Amino acid sequence: MNVYQQFTDQQLADLLKSGDQQAYIEIYNRYIFVLLNHTYNKTGNREEAKDIVHEVFAKLWANREQLQIMSSLAGFLYTSARNIVLNQITHKKIEEKYFNSIQQFLEQPQTITDHRVRENQLIALIEKEIAALPPKMREVFELSRKQHLSHKEIAEKLDISEQTVSKHVTNALKILRIKLGFFAYLLWIIYPK
Repeated sequence: MNVYQQFTDQQLADLLKSGDQQAYIEIYNRYIFVLLNHTYNKTGNREEAKDIVHEVFAKLWANREQLQIMSSLAGFLYTSARNIVLNQITHKKIEEKYFNSIQQFLEQPQTITDHRVRENQLIALIEKEIAALPPKMREVFELSRKQHLSHKEIAEKLDISEQTVSKHVTNALKILRIKLGFFAYLLWIIYPK
């Protein structure tokens, strides 16, 4: 019979602190199965339970010199196992949250970014074509479409007739329709800046 089997948990813990490998082996043999069972009940996964118990005993040996058991060795080991289980649950939740956010990002249609790029390119093209209009026509058109002034307000502001304002706006739209194409023209009409 092994003499270490007769030692109390406190005696084994004291021997372990001094680096006694046989005391460590006895603690391992004494608690391995109850810790495996306890951890399996918490995780529901045998492999995960084995990994957790292995980590408990690895930490026990690695930190043996600083070992401070306040109540009992069994309580210390159970608490260590429980803390690892809780840390893993927390880590899994964080991983799951991160994975879900990545998944949501990947599931978003890429067309959003593409659409914005194309929209910005189209806006730049429209602005370029508006800048190329004759000066008076451009001024009338910008007052109409960008500042949303009525034909009457533009006529008063520029001291021209409403008919001239209407003619400038109509001619500007014709020029833009020809230069930009029908769809860009529709986009400009529907979504004025």
